[in-house]
Amino acid sequence: MAGFKIIKPGIFSLLQDSGRFGMHSIGLTTGGPMDTQSFNWANRLCENLTDCAAIEVTIGGLVLEADINTSIALTGADIPLTINKQPASLWQTHHINAGDRIELGFAQTGSRGYLAVAGGFQAMPSFGSRSTVPREGLGGLHQNGKPLQSGDQLQCPDVTTLPPSQCLPESQRPILTDNNSAHLRMVLGYQQDAFNSLQQQLFFSSEYKVTESSDRMGYRLNGPAIVPAVDGILSEGICLGAIQVPADGQPIVLLADRQTIGGYPKIGSVLSLDLGKLTQLTPGGTVSFEAISIEQAHNLLLLNQQQVEHTKLQPVTGGSNG
Repeated sequence: MAGFKIIKPGIFSLLQDSGRFGMHSIGLTTGGPMDTQSFNWANRLCENLTDCAAIEVTIGGLVLEADINTSIALTGADIPLTINKQPASLWQTHHINAGDRIELGFAQTGSRGYLAVAGGFQAMPSFGSRSTVPREGLGGLHQNGKPLQSGDQLQCPDVTTLPPSQCLPESQRPILTDNNSAHLRMVLGYQQDAFNSLQQQLFFSSEYKVTESSDRMGYRLNGPAIVPAVDGILSEGICLGAIQVPADGQPIVLLADRQTIGGYPKIGSVLSLDLGKLTQLTPGGTVSFEAISIEQAHNLLLLNQQQVEHTKLQPVTGGSNG
């Protein structure tokens, strides 16, 4: 099976599929893409199932060389893409020939891009998933949790019928803000009573900065401290997007590589649709929060599902590398 050789791995490039599910009972986190919507669109542009493995590229710098005829798509952050030194569009399918060189520059807006290939990148699954979780030393190309390295050979299927040249309409693409900020909708959790009305008002009226300590496990924020009425709780399972508040009062939004259990009180959870906006921010970016009801959250999720299902990809004319 042929594929791509990694010439330069970039700053932090990880093989990710949709995630590792059903393993929390043995302490393994979910993993998977930080920006699920961009990941899913990359796969759809290549006519893949949504659980096919793609490369999550943080900031950029990835360079690959193909030894197969196939198709690729790059979505997510605004990362300059060239094929054989010729500029190529994001959010679009591109046909690749053996010997082609694919180069990703460095993100101009956002922080994470998703490079998908027709049929998905191949690797042996670990506990049912190819997702790379560096802090657990699990998954990825070599099943040891390490990012992609120079000289790695990424295999992919020899697809007999390649997807057509197509793109996602601009109106349907996730919006990345030039000012590195995000407004996040969230649902208050059952521990909301640990935060009195004054602390909640402070939280929702404040702006928080993304710190340098943010990573795939969680985004640590800095701003006005909110003080819960309890020092801690019995350790319990943690959902994606949970906003936990440790003793220093600085919120942490827990993400794809979060710990499976924790004992800090949680004020609520960020709507999953908004997590991509958060994870595209770079350190120094600003975050604000808005409370919505669980009924509103359900409606927003169903509406988004309908919009995605009814979105038609547009054919691209005049060549697939522009």
